[in-house]
Amino acid sequence: MDRLDCDRMFVTVLETGSFSAAALRLGTSSSQASKLVSKLEQQLGVQLFKRSTRALSPTDVGRSYYERVKHLLDAFETLDASVRESATTPTGRLKISAPGSFGTAVLSQVLVAFARRYPLIELDVSFSDRAVNIVDEGFDMAIRIGNLSDSSLVARKLGEVHVRIAASPVYLEQFGTPQHWRDMAQHQCIIDTNFRDPWHWPFSDGNENREIVTVPVRGRLRFANTEACLQAAVAGLGIARLPGFIAAPALLRGEVVHLLANFDTPPLGLFAVYPPARHLAHRARLLIDFLVTHFTHSPPA
Repeated sequence: MDRLDCDRMFVTVLETGSFSAAALRLGTSSSQASKLVSKLEQQLGVQLFKRSTRALSPTDVGRSYYERVKHLLDAFETLDASVRESATTPTGRLKISAPGSFGTAVLSQVLVAFARRYPLIELDVSFSDRAVNIVDEGFDMAIRIGNLSDSSLVARKLGEVHVRIAASPVYLEQFGTPQHWRDMAQHQCIIDTNFRDPWHWPFSDGNENREIVTVPVRGRLRFANTEACLQAAVAGLGIARLPGFIAAPALLRGEVVHLLANFDTPPLGLFAVYPPARHLAHRARLLIDFLVTHFTHSPPA
């Protein structure tokens, strides 16, 4: 009898609570289910279940073995599916979450190109600035920008996103142009509440070692949307902290001006994050590799 069959049967018996229910699930007979578990106990030299005419319950050793072998069987099933999938035309569904502004301004066109290349892969994409729970909400992966806080997820860096401090010529003519990060305390700022700490803006200190300093800012306008912050900046209502991919078109048109370039902070990381499955589904790996290639050659502004 194959050891893998024995382990599968043991796990199914423990989960269903009986040999008959496990046999029904795996398409065999109750006597065969009992034989497989007994064979496993002989191979291991331990008793995995306490048996009586009325009840079947795992021993302490059985419970401990289940916790370990269940993980191994899940990993094997994932690996098996991944290998089978990689040998055929990529198919299946990918459920993806990405930040709203980045999704509409940058990611959507990349996903369209991916969909053209792999016509049998289904994409279910949610653009939202809410940090979704990937596992609980059934996402295959999420795209995130900035420092990652969830250490339980696997992350792969796709590229970098620059942040620009910008204001309109109208605002600067009326209130002056800040020359140093210390000047920010005197200005009206437009607050993007999607940033991790929207009321404290980081700058490099301008010295050779370029250490990061954090500057408290003030402002009467607060938006949980970076495009709204840009619109307010273009209207002359204050200084905004904007992702480069949002600021770039307005900078090119001269609607806003890049400020404090000598004090720019290091760019934010752009990551794909996904649950820590031992073997990532082939279609998900294809997408991540596609994104890495794209952002290597065409980085976000």
